[in-house]
Amino acid sequence: MASTAMSVFSNLSRLACRVPSQRSRHGLTAFGRCFSANSTASTSPSEGQQSPSAVSAEEYAKLKEEKDFLLENVKELDDKYKRALAEVENTRMRLGKQIEDARVFGIQKFGKDLLDVADVLQTACGAVPQEELSKNAHLKNLYEGLKMTESQLQGVFRRHGLTQINPLGERFDPNEHEAVFMTEDKSKEVNTVAVVSKLGYKLKDRVIRPAVVGVVKH
Repeated sequence: MASTAMSVFSNLSRLACRVPSQRSRHGLTAFGRCFSANSTASTSPSEGQQSPSAVSAEEYAKLKEEKDFLLENVKELDDKYKRALAEVENTRMRLGKQIEDARVFGIQKFGKDLLDVADVLQTACGAVPQEELSKNAHLKNLYEGLKMTESQLQGVFRRHGLTQINPLGERFDPNEHEAVFMTEDKSKEVNTVAVVSKLGYKLKDRVIRPAVVGVVKH
């Protein structure tokens, strides 16, 4: 009886030692599986999510279209900017020329009015008989005064860019000459100026009064 009890007790002890050992091994195995699953879940992206660097074909096409639109706008604005610069430069040059013309040709109307005075002085000097100058001292003094006045007036004209056009013997130029009659002259070439009825005048390079002339006809 005693030996039977001892045998049962020994079997129970061995069983008790064997059961906790199996639980421990099962616990470690389960923990390892759980850790492995958690690690995989934390490192892999969840289902339905995309990587931040991934772009779909539709989004790429939309971005490319937006880029092309912006580049086209940049080209258009650059072209408008260059055109505006060119227009400003042209306007500046036009205004500069207008200011210069106003400075140079501002006396045109005044000078043109004085041409009649110059014509009167020239006519008066030409009307004095040269043979009478030696006989009449008063007439000589008057003549010399008229010539001095005419010379002074022409000097004022030249200082302000107003010059005479006297084309006697030159080829007829319709830009500077006004032909009022034709004449025959065997000593001169055809289409040359034979007679100057009234002197012309230019202000700088602008004709303000053409010379009134007679031209040798064919």
